[in-house]
Amino acid sequence: MIGLISATAAGAVARDRLAAAWPDRTRVYEGPVPDAVRAAFAECEQLVCFLATGAVVRLVAPLLGDKRTDPGVVCVDEGGRFAVSLVGGHGGGANDLAKEVAEVLGAAPVVTTATDAVGLPGLDTLGFPVEGDVAAVSRALLDGEPVALRAEVAWPLPALKVSDEGAYTVRVTDRAVDPAEREVVLRPPSLVVGVGASKGAPAEEILALIHGSLQGLSVRSVARLTTVDAKAGEPGIVEAAERLGVPLVTYPAAELAAVDVPNPSAAPLAAVGTPSVAEASALREGGELLLPKRKSAMATCAVVRRPARGRLAVVGLGPGARDLLTPRAKAELRRAAVLVGLDQYVDQIRDLLRPGTRVLESGLGAEEERARTAVAEARQGHAVALIGSGDAGVYAMASPALAEASDDIEVVGVPGVTAALAAGAILGAPLGHDHVSISLSDLHTPWEIIERRVRAAAEADLVVTFYNPRSRGRDWQLPKALAILAGHREPTTPVGVVRNASRPDEASRVTTLGELDPATVDMMTVVTVGNTATRTIAGRMVTPRGYRWQAAQEDPK
Repeated sequence: MIGLISATAAGAVARDRLAAAWPDRTRVYEGPVPDAVRAAFAECEQLVCFLATGAVVRLVAPLLGDKRTDPGVVCVDEGGRFAVSLVGGHGGGANDLAKEVAEVLGAAPVVTTATDAVGLPGLDTLGFPVEGDVAAVSRALLDGEPVALRAEVAWPLPALKVSDEGAYTVRVTDRAVDPAEREVVLRPPSLVVGVGASKGAPAEEILALIHGSLQGLSVRSVARLTTVDAKAGEPGIVEAAERLGVPLVTYPAAELAAVDVPNPSAAPLAAVGTPSVAEASALREGGELLLPKRKSAMATCAVVRRPARGRLAVVGLGPGARDLLTPRAKAELRRAAVLVGLDQYVDQIRDLLRPGTRVLESGLGAEEERARTAVAEARQGHAVALIGSGDAGVYAMASPALAEASDDIEVVGVPGVTAALAAGAILGAPLGHDHVSISLSDLHTPWEIIERRVRAAAEADLVVTFYNPRSRGRDWQLPKALAILAGHREPTTPVGVVRNASRPDEASRVTTLGELDPATVDMMTVVTVGNTATRTIAGRMVTPRGYRWQAAQEDPK
């Protein structure tokens, strides 16, 4: 919950705007400001104070305890011009909150955390529990000093500017080790703990068994507890997962019975239908059995190190304009340690990459090679972003990449604004009713199939957007496709032509099916042909959402 505190009428106006935008996330604190700040500090994960920073500093200073647990505090000035991350930039999430608040209020976010200011990933923002001398190692990264990465457990990390040797170390391990001097230890979520229990087994007994079973492994690397479906509501297991702060994952008994385990038993087979619960549930998704089944009076436990899965994000960059690149796409670019893409697309977003990101770029015509490269990098345990223009799933990199990928890597799709949508917005509303996109490139699809699809679209009276309409080596396909459409539509049918949609050299025009000169079209162009209901209104293409509207317009009565 985010506590909102204001002292003046102007502050209350901005406060109420934020409360209206986030009704489920915020709570307004009324009354004397010092009392409101103390109450919100004790009750909320974050605070937004519509007060001067000096006043907030004096109010929260006596309340501060530990930056790992203190709430994040953001200040908004009286004029609503700035959202300042004051306390808990990383641990309390104040840096991200300041950016969110600024977006809602139309203010400028102010973030002074050193790593954020220069684009380095904060070691306490990588999504893993962190221990050790974060300040010293972060300072070394900022100063360009050698920082070594020691990954005892392979796990996909964002880009870190590290080397093979150095006086400072970032260590990735799930073992229960104390950080050395000048060392940060990251705890990857690599451990799965399988649990079985008799009815009524207390949470304290289950937790004691888990902690005793880890044997030199860090409890902070436990990703989840697992058990059989029949125990999904067992109070002791549910409470143990809650107290560890991890999800409880359950599996059907039939699935667990099929898992090969070293220590099957007749007791669970008779009770819940599988000869193993702890070992089988922990091993259900694969991995290395680090600790076979151990027992207490009423519970069993086994520990598995799950296999590291690389992460492949297939990212659509949109049509080219920076403001049409989605926030989710930006976040994935920042998260990646390896970027794979066409060289001209890499150039568009190179400034968004974190220092240390490894860039694998290639030229036109190497789509399948880029897809294989991205999947191979992910299989090595890296966090990879594979980029494409528009939406990566529309005539772009998602298809070849997913054809190469299997379930040994995590795959995330990030949608983007397609060329058809960008062109449609420029032209007006040509896609207001049913529509189809067809690529006229016969490099991967035989022309006979393309022609059949064009004929089907023509007969179905669909608005058609042509991708890859014409190149120097393919100059007859567009005239042929237009001729097919002309057999079903009037020469006056509106046609929109958009080149380099959303880019600085964008050019567009609305013409007709009878007047369009295919020679004016190239590979950077999208051609949208209306259906029989599409009209040109005030110079814009409009396809009505339903034909009743169009009939009413044409009815002389």
